[in-house]
Amino acid sequence: MDGSFAPGSAVAIHLRSPATMRELLSSDMRQDSSATLAERPVLPPARAGLGWGLLGVTAFSFTVPFTRVAVGAMSPLFIGCGRAVVAALLAAVALACTRQRLPRGVQWFRLAIVAAGVVVGFPVLTSFALTTASASHSAVVIALLPAATAVIAVLRGRERPAARFWVAAALGAVAAVAFASLQGGFTGPRWSDLLLVGAVLAAGIGYAEGGLLARELGAWQTISWALVLSAPLMTALAAVAAWQHPPTGTAVDWAAFAYLGVVSMFLGFFAWYRGLAIGPMARVSQIQLVQPVLTICWAVLFLGEAITWPTVLGGLAVIACAGLAVRTRLIRRA
Repeated sequence: MDGSFAPGSAVAIHLRSPATMRELLSSDMRQDSSATLAERPVLPPARAGLGWGLLGVTAFSFTVPFTRVAVGAMSPLFIGCGRAVVAALLAAVALACTRQRLPRGVQWFRLAIVAAGVVVGFPVLTSFALTTASASHSAVVIALLPAATAVIAVLRGRERPAARFWVAAALGAVAAVAFASLQGGFTGPRWSDLLLVGAVLAAGIGYAEGGLLARELGAWQTISWALVLSAPLMTALAAVAAWQHPPTGTAVDWAAFAYLGVVSMFLGFFAWYRGLAIGPMARVSQIQLVQPVLTICWAVLFLGEAITWPTVLGGLAVIACAGLAVRTRLIRRA
């Protein structure tokens, strides 16, 4: 024997230093830990996207009833803008504490589109509409939102859906207009209904663009930057509204306003945009179909609103058309 030892022999291992042995043991433990983690079941991406989407929609479903509560004591302009100011403050703190990088180039323009839709358009328009419209009535019109989001996503993504997609989207719009006309006493849609339709279009644009942008900036980062970008305008408008009509209200009114600012305007988008970013967006957007159902339930429980058969039938018709439109939005341009 020449006195040498093979690197992998028992004698070689025995003669190694204690420090080297500790390194070997540590390496083995890390490998075992990695193997254990790899064997653990992981939630499928599609299911995770649906779960986050449902959480966001549940948070949003309280928006209409709580807006209806708040407009009883505060001006709609203050509610629509003030809630954005509250959310912008939270967003600025979150972005600063986590040291997020600034958006770049065209991303600022896309953030402006998101802000115009979900920070300015939807909150302000629904606040004015709910001064006269009931929460349950508004929920039926807002049930067009899934179809509107799907249509805008089709146009934005240059997709080529089947003809039945456009038929379903058109039928949903007709059903919503017919419902609004019947509820208005056969005199045509009321001014509040036009505001609600505008809110739906604004939110659809913000949802579709935000879902795409969330894949680049992150889910909560997208809504946070949109809030910060719109903060100067919304702060000025909220100040004007407060000067013209000083906000007053009970603890319940202010609690409703706080929910709108903290959850509806901020935390809810964390879950919603994360669900859309995980995707698939076409499937996750279907979760919106449960939002009008939940909203009507909250209107009955919290506001004591009576649900009529026209409301039920109108809601079912709009939800069915929106669901068909979302499901058929799958054929893409090559």
